[in-house]
Amino acid sequence: MEQQSKPLLSSSFVYSPLEETLDVRPKLRKLLIGIPRETSFQENRVALTPEAVRVLVSNGHQIIVEQAAGEGSHFYDTDYSEAGAQIADDKAEVYKSQIIIKSAPVSASETELLQNNQIIISPIHLPTLKSIQLQKMMHRRITALSFENLKDDAGTLPIVRSMSEIAGSAVMLIAGQYLGNFNKGKGVLLGGISGVPPTKVVIIGAGVVGEFAARTALALGSSVKIFDNSIYKLKRLQNNIGVRMFTSVLEPKILGQQLRNADVAVGALSSENGRTPIVVTEEMVSAMKAGSVIVDVSIDRGGCFETSEITTHEKPVFKKYDVLHYCVPNIPSGFSRTASQAISNVLMPLLLEVGDDGGIDNLVWRKAGVRNGIYLYKGSLTNSHLSEKFNLKYTDLELLLAVKGK
Repeated sequence: MEQQSKPLLSSSFVYSPLEETLDVRPKLRKLLIGIPRETSFQENRVALTPEAVRVLVSNGHQIIVEQAAGEGSHFYDTDYSEAGAQIADDKAEVYKSQIIIKSAPVSASETELLQNNQIIISPIHLPTLKSIQLQKMMHRRITALSFENLKDDAGTLPIVRSMSEIAGSAVMLIAGQYLGNFNKGKGVLLGGISGVPPTKVVIIGAGVVGEFAARTALALGSSVKIFDNSIYKLKRLQNNIGVRMFTSVLEPKILGQQLRNADVAVGALSSENGRTPIVVTEEMVSAMKAGSVIVDVSIDRGGCFETSEITTHEKPVFKKYDVLHYCVPNIPSGFSRTASQAISNVLMPLLLEVGDDGGIDNLVWRKAGVRNGIYLYKGSLTNSHLSEKFNLKYTDLELLLAVKGK
C-alpha cells in the first residue's frame, strides 16, 4: 500500500486576518417638521410638546408650528418659539414641510394641502377614513405612519397603550364625579370608608383600559368585577394587579345580575377591526339601579352598551332609565396635556432616529416596529385591511423594501 505523502508547508505562506466589512453609516439628515393646528372634533392634543421641540432643534432639525397649535393642551406659541420653533400663521405654510406630525387623522380638507413625497405621522381612525382620501395620498406618493400600529422594540404599541392607560385611569375619576351631588348624582363616594359598604364597579373588558380602571377603582376602595371572553386577558390582568378579583366570561345571566347591583359600569371592550360588539342590552340597563353611572369607553368604535349614544365634552352625559350615560369619544383628549406628553415621548426619539439614519427609508428598512406602522409607502398601499375595505391595490411592504435594497 502506497504511503500518503504529508502536505508541504512553505515559509512563504503568510496568514493574516481580513478587514471586517461594515455598513457605512448614512449621512445625518436635517429634517423639516410641520405641526399643524388640529381642527378635528374634540381634539385638544398636540403631537410634540415644546420640550420635545427643543431637543429636536438642538439636534439641528427645523420645526414649523401653526399658530395656536398647542393651546388645547395649554402649550402656547411663546413656549414653542422659545424652544426654537418657527410659528406660522398659514396652515399651507406648515404643510410645505418634509414631515407632518398630527395628533388627529388627516382630514379631507388637509389632503388638499399635502405635497408630493411627504411623510405623514398621525392616527388613522378607520371609522372616519374615506377611500378618496387614501387615493389622493397615494397619488401624491405619500409615506404614512399610523399611531395605532407603530410598535416599539418590545413589540408593544406604545402610543395606543399610553392612551389606554389615560382612558382607564380617567374613567373612575369621571364616574366619581357623576356619582356626587354636584352633578346631580345620587351622592355616593366612589370607593368606600370604614363602616360603609364599598361602591360596586363592573368593568367589561380586561385589556389595558380595563386594567387601569380596575387599579384606580381598587385604590379608591371599590369592589371590582371584571368581564371578558379572553381567559388569557383575565389571567394577565389578575397577575398584573396582584389581587384576587371577581372575573368572569361574558355570560349574559351573570353579567345582568352584577349590573343590577352595580354603582358604576365601564365599557372597555376593544375591537381589532370594525365595530365593538354590544354585550349589554337595553333590558340589562333598564334593570340597573337609579342613579348608577355608565362610562362607555368603547364608544369610539360604536360602544358595547345598547343604550350608548355619542356625547361631547360640552354635554357629556344623558339619562336613560334613570342611569347616567357618559359616552364621550377620545377620552384622552380631555386630559390633553398628559396625552400630548405621552405621544411626544414616543415621537421625539423616533424623529431623532429618522434624522440619524439619513431618512425614514433607512429606519423603515432597519426597524420592524416602524414597518408595522406604515400603511402607505411612497404612494403604495401596504395595509391589507385598508386594501380589502376600500378595494384598493395592496402591495407588500417587505417586497417594496427588497426591491429598494437591490
